[in-house]
Amino acid sequence: MMPFPVTTPGSQQMQPRKHYGISSPISLAAPKETDCVLTQKLIETLKPFGVFEEEEELQRRILILEKLNNLVKEWIREISESKSLPQAVIENVGGKIFTFGSYRLGVHTKGADIDALCVAPRHVDRSDFFTSFYDKLKLHEEVKDLRAVEEAFVPVIKLCFDGIEIDILFARLALQTIPEDLDLRDDSLLKNLDIRCIRSLNGCRVTDEILHLVPNIDSFRLTLRAIKLWAKCHNIYSNILGFLGGVSWAMLVARTCQLYPNAIASTLVRKFFLVFSEWEWPNPVLLKEPEEQNLNLPVWDPRVNPSDRYHLMPIITPAYPQQNSTYNVSVSTRMVMIEEFKQGLAITHEILLSKAEWSKLFEAPSFFQKYKHYIVLLASAPTEKQHLEWVGLVESKVRILVGSLEKNEFITLAHVNPQSFPAPKENPDKEEFRTMWVIGLVLKKPENSDVLSIDLTYDIQSFTDTVYRQAINSKMFEMDMKIAAMHLRRKELHQLLPNHVLQKQKTHSTEGVTLTSLSDSSLDLSADREDSMSVPSPTSTMKTGPVTGSSQGRNSPAPAIMAASVTAVQVTEVSLQRVNPGESLGGASSESIPQTASQPALLPPPKATVARVVSSTRLVNHPPRPSGSTATNIANPIVGV
Repeated sequence: MMPFPVTTPGSQQMQPRKHYGISSPISLAAPKETDCVLTQKLIETLKPFGVFEEEEELQRRILILEKLNNLVKEWIREISESKSLPQAVIENVGGKIFTFGSYRLGVHTKGADIDALCVAPRHVDRSDFFTSFYDKLKLHEEVKDLRAVEEAFVPVIKLCFDGIEIDILFARLALQTIPEDLDLRDDSLLKNLDIRCIRSLNGCRVTDEILHLVPNIDSFRLTLRAIKLWAKCHNIYSNILGFLGGVSWAMLVARTCQLYPNAIASTLVRKFFLVFSEWEWPNPVLLKEPEEQNLNLPVWDPRVNPSDRYHLMPIITPAYPQQNSTYNVSVSTRMVMIEEFKQGLAITHEILLSKAEWSKLFEAPSFFQKYKHYIVLLASAPTEKQHLEWVGLVESKVRILVGSLEKNEFITLAHVNPQSFPAPKENPDKEEFRTMWVIGLVLKKPENSDVLSIDLTYDIQSFTDTVYRQAINSKMFEMDMKIAAMHLRRKELHQLLPNHVLQKQKTHSTEGVTLTSLSDSSLDLSADREDSMSVPSPTSTMKTGPVTGSSQGRNSPAPAIMAASVTAVQVTEVSLQRVNPGESLGGASSESIPQTASQPALLPPPKATVARVVSSTRLVNHPPRPSGSTATNIANPIVGV
């Protein structure tokens, strides 16, 4: 028996049963000839994007995992001998490498890394994994770039094995030996385990459950490849920045497969957009009924956990302990994703009617033409190693800034682009590594007023304070690690971004306002027109350093902010075009989407429109906003059944 799941085309199908998931299917219709033709065209469209791996490369991965599996068995046997276990136990002690993530799901792309889990018996400690096993790997000639991250939330050893990057987690089970046919979905394995082992097991358990909960694995895989590519092309693939990560996209595709169990990929892609453009968030997406195992582990349940009631787009993992995989989703990222679902539905309907090809679905929209004004965040460090750590920390906190911006009553949407970009050096003669992220903003006019003036000083200063505080607390901070925030109008983006990034198909502007910085103690937003006076250079920059002493309030001055020129122009009126599937798709959206049990809506997204905004050079001091979520108290929300 192979030591890990092998994913090859034409792998065996799951046994049919009455229905999959928590509700009956929407349709049991079998594929038509046109569906088969469209599916073949979809495969041909996907090939140039590198989403399929050659058989030779797949066999290389299998060989590498076999070698790694043998290393694990050899290491556990050595540990067992050193601890004087009986010879009969040593001969059958086992140990095994399991895979999870995209490789286990069978949807990994060319050159992708492998997520792996080392499972050991009870007499092998985590300390052994990070010492003797680490040393064993270090001596192996095919292992390069070996590093241990023992203090991580989920401790991991990272390495490159014969050119393939692998992340290895560790779990010690309460078993004397590890049998070859061990099924990690067995909940009883979690008894008496420490929390780090439970976290390490979670990836494999969730991945295995997903594969057991879809009617047709091959159709699921092809559909997931298409949806993941679409999400990456449309810049909505990033768990850390508040969009969805790989496991969340897999669960949405799995739910679609459950609702259309006999459909093939071309139909499933279209139905995916139909289902989730109409989904009544925050009703949770569930692949199976949640089960309580009485192991006293925290699970997602808004009836019990008040914090769970504020999750905006819950997608619940199917393995115990059930968790929400999308807790990072914000009002803005949900709005962006729902709009993309609607656009995807419109495009796939055109494909069905032979009015468009599949390639249209994977055309990247131009983020840098979509908005009129942007905030650019820059992170810089003096060395490459420091820069790598610094960028990782800043990126993990960007969603905090987005959440703070969303709470501003005059900001309708704050859309962060998941792709980061190298930033030009401030001083060409100085060694410096710089990365930047770009956030597009949509403003809305205040009620009963033609004046719009927004102070963002506190929001940005609070964000930078949070980043510096964590860097200092984790002893990562070094001198010359910096964060800067600046505004740029759309026509000024060329000063920081290369032309090949900016010169893409222009899309309709979502609104008609732009960003201007006022005074030397605020970042202020005011309206502008595309052909109005331009700001000579992106000088509206806030550079901050670690703040010591007492925390600053909203009206406290920022350490250093450079003044910018001010623009005052006439009104402008633009509204965001929205797709109405019911009108444009000839009734295609008339199917009833099975939701989970009715639940009061949390934080309904505001309409993305701006009308009659007049620019202003007047600074408005807003009172401090209440901390925490703006959602109202909800009476007894329940998990859907």
